[in-house]
Amino acid sequence: MAAEEAAEASLARLSSEQRQPDDDEENPEGGGETAALNGVVVSGKVKSNNLDVKVTESELETEEKGMEEESTRESDSNILDVSSDYPREKHISIQRHLADLEKLADLKEDEKKPCPLCPEEKFKACYSHKLHRHLQNLHWKVSVEFEGYRMCICHLPCRPVKPNVVGDQTFSKMGAHYHCIICSATITRRTDMIGHINRHVNKGETESRFITVPAPKSHEVLKESATDVQVLPNYSTPQKTDSYFNPKMKLNRQLIFCALAVLAEERKPIECLDAFGATGIMGLQWAKHLRSSVKVTINDCNENSVTMIQENCHLNKMKVKLNTKEDDNDEAMGDGEENTDTIEVTKMDANVIMHLRSFDFIHLDPFGTSVNYLDSAFRNVRNLGIVSLTSTDISSLYAKAQHIALRHYGCNIVRTEYYKELAARIVIAAVTRAAARCNKGIEVLLAVALEHFVLVVVRVLRGPSPADDSAKKIRYLIHCQWCEERIFQKEGNMVEENPYQQLPCDCHGSMPGKTAVVLGPLWSGALFNTGFLRRMLFEAVQYGLDEAQPLLKTLVCEAECTTSKHFSTHSPYDENKQEECGVYIKTPNTSAESSLVHGKRKSEEVIRNAAKRQKSENSAEHPAFYYNIHRHSIKGMNMPKLNKFLNYLSEAGYRVSRTHFDPMGVRTNAPLAQFKTILMKYSTPTYAGGQAEGPVHLPEGVQAGEQAQVAADGKAEDAEFLEDDKSGVAAAVFTKDYPTHCAAE
Repeated sequence: MAAEEAAEASLARLSSEQRQPDDDEENPEGGGETAALNGVVVSGKVKSNNLDVKVTESELETEEKGMEEESTRESDSNILDVSSDYPREKHISIQRHLADLEKLADLKEDEKKPCPLCPEEKFKACYSHKLHRHLQNLHWKVSVEFEGYRMCICHLPCRPVKPNVVGDQTFSKMGAHYHCIICSATITRRTDMIGHINRHVNKGETESRFITVPAPKSHEVLKESATDVQVLPNYSTPQKTDSYFNPKMKLNRQLIFCALAVLAEERKPIECLDAFGATGIMGLQWAKHLRSSVKVTINDCNENSVTMIQENCHLNKMKVKLNTKEDDNDEAMGDGEENTDTIEVTKMDANVIMHLRSFDFIHLDPFGTSVNYLDSAFRNVRNLGIVSLTSTDISSLYAKAQHIALRHYGCNIVRTEYYKELAARIVIAAVTRAAARCNKGIEVLLAVALEHFVLVVVRVLRGPSPADDSAKKIRYLIHCQWCEERIFQKEGNMVEENPYQQLPCDCHGSMPGKTAVVLGPLWSGALFNTGFLRRMLFEAVQYGLDEAQPLLKTLVCEAECTTSKHFSTHSPYDENKQEECGVYIKTPNTSAESSLVHGKRKSEEVIRNAAKRQKSENSAEHPAFYYNIHRHSIKGMNMPKLNKFLNYLSEAGYRVSRTHFDPMGVRTNAPLAQFKTILMKYSTPTYAGGQAEGPVHLPEGVQAGEQAQVAADGKAEDAEFLEDDKSGVAAAVFTKDYPTHCAAE
């Protein structure tokens, strides 16, 4: 409108010039002043009306653009943090090289130049050599680097601070600050600027421009187990982000899927909850493979994560049912053309949704420890349901931060050779206490401790009796720090005069001072359920989960405490019925009526009978903890191969198996003294002539499970070899007695 009015005014002026030429000659600049007041500047005389109109319109357009630029500059100077729709030029304090910063100063040897990033009252003009040192030391060295750019500290009046009143004079200081290369923010401290840039990176805002983008338009799509998920560019960073996706946890996701698939075979349909969805990869795998057997709910308290989960559901052609805490009305979204399954996506705190609703299967995978969510998980979980939790606070569980383990889990621990199993028993003890507070007991189905996580899967048994039985299995552990022997304290509240008597070793009598520590409280029961693991293995084979199959085979052997050659991989569904926790589990050969015991009273009777049966089967449980064969090796001796050593222990009459906790660990019920004796017996000496391959077999008169006895044929020195292993001279006796046999091998 202003341009049109100015054009009309100029036309009126031109017409008046034609009508009154004498007046214009007397005052040639009068019309120019009038036009200037209207926002138009006209210079020089023109002879024709058409030419005057063309010139005036072009000047109007240029002047209008100039006014818009001035208004934009004024608004930007008043509001620093408001982003525009177009990328702006970088601030002069953001440069790639120091030479670029020096170009701004236009350094010349004979002239004094001011600093381009400092006002004159702070740094006066100086010669080039001094200005170079100033730019390098006070601006470039304290810069923040991002994608090849350096955000140098700026002292210009870009960020005014609060005025200070000194006497009658009021003046304002200009504080030093940094200009963000991504947005238009100005930040004073360097550490705050680094954190500000990291937040941009975590949100995916990595483009070097003055525009704040809430999320990038293009996402990277990853595929895992026939499930596609969109992730942000920073998905693999080990920080708490909106769409954190860890490819190293694929094995963890496969184990949880197998556990859910086993539960889905027992009863259909089941309601399952992924309390910490992030990208929603786990819940999408449940719904995509198990289909109508499960009703999946994916929860997350972050709004960006909920949006990402919805997009991933649409990407996998799933219907979305949105439910938030603020709005109780459910909103169905998406059109699943190929798959009619619906996934419910909720935006709540994990504790809130577990308090409000009941589930058959709950998985907890928070950032760090999961103890803050255990009470809510066991509050409404259904009877005979499953709770699985993944703990990633391995620094505290693996005894690297012992004070944090004491704070979170209430356990006193030290670094031992069996620290991974110790971590699993710590988590199970916390789970047991949380379930007991809700009058529920647990049965441990699976406990896995690997490099990045500790996974525990338990079945919930409702009632005070199972809760009491589970609570009784939490005990303290006595650990000898000299020989690594360990044993759980006996049941009872009576104080013993000498607790060292419970240890099988005699280190307290032979060593000075206190030799043992008390660890715990820990879970002292079994860590695995053999029947459940076999069915998990069957589901892993059925769904083609290749990474989980070797681990599940190792877990089955570990649960049965047998070597792999005694392991059979027959289908667990071949039998008509399988009893687990006192409940007959449905198999393909069983009828629907006899698959599950319904009713509260009947289920309590079955659980009570199962508890009585478990008391008589305690001897069949796998032994607690394991021994590392390298930790107990003898100096100067070559150990036998691990698989051969397992056979030697089995031939001696002990239960033995390998363990997933430690690749060189041996789980056995043999005492540590007998373990060392058999290890010594089948070790070979190290000497200059070469190393013997294979074990050295002693005469048949010597029994591995007992102390050495003197044979009737006069070989009395065989007993000396086995009795001298504690004194350290076994290698010398061995070399003296069996040189021919070693050379032959």
